Amino acid sequence: MIDVLVVDDDFRVAEINAKYVGKVPGFRVAARAHSAAQALASVQRGTIDLVLLDHYLPDQTGLELVHRMREQGHGTDVIMVTAAGDVTTVQAAMRLGALHYLVKPFTFAALRTRLDSYAALRRTVDRVGGRGIAGQEQVDRIFSALRTTPVPVSPGLPSGHSEPTTDLICRVLHHAEHPLSAHEVAAETGLSRSTAQRYLRHLEQAGRLRLSLRYGDTGRPEHRYAWVAP
Repeated sequence: MIDVLVVDDDFRVAEINAKYVGKVPGFRVAARAHSAAQALASVQRGTIDLVLLDHYLPDQTGLELVHRMREQGHGTDVIMVTAAGDVTTVQAAMRLGALHYLVKPFTFAALRTRLDSYAALRRTVDRVGGRGIAGQEQVDRIFSALRTTPVPVSPGLPSGHSEPTTDLICRVLHHAEHPLSAHEVAAETGLSRSTAQRYLRHLEQAGRLRLSLRYGDTGRPEHRYAWVAP
């Protein structure tokens, strides 16, 4: 589970953003803050994985807060969610290591896309990190995990299928290093196995996934799915 700190000086906006985060599988709101001082205190407790950070705060700007975090050695990840759309602020956020920059107002779908790509980044880093040293292929995979361009899916989803869930499953398969079973996809996405299986079957029939069989000791084949590049 990824613990998120939601930072916004507007209590109502913070509540909305927190509800958005709570709707994304694999994420939970660990704390809310309405000033830079409150946010820094939460980060210093060491339980925050990701900060959703507004730039306009009453005591400091969001970027000044990130600078203080880095000075104190906190490598907590940051996604900017702010009305500040000027290029100077955007560039400064990039230089300080913000992973995404989302301009207000935004939709739940826009935030979920950024959160999903962040989750994909963490999974990719975890896989590569186990090898100690990353080659160019692994480095490219880490950087590509942050892409937010929706993965193409076939139009006309069947009844009972949603685009966000379809896109989530596609992202997991797209970034996987090897074919995954329905059980593994369910674990990665937070969906039930039956739901994952239903979506996987549709995507395979639509030509977006390739199905292979792996035989275990029981002799009963396990269905495994791999992403098919468009």
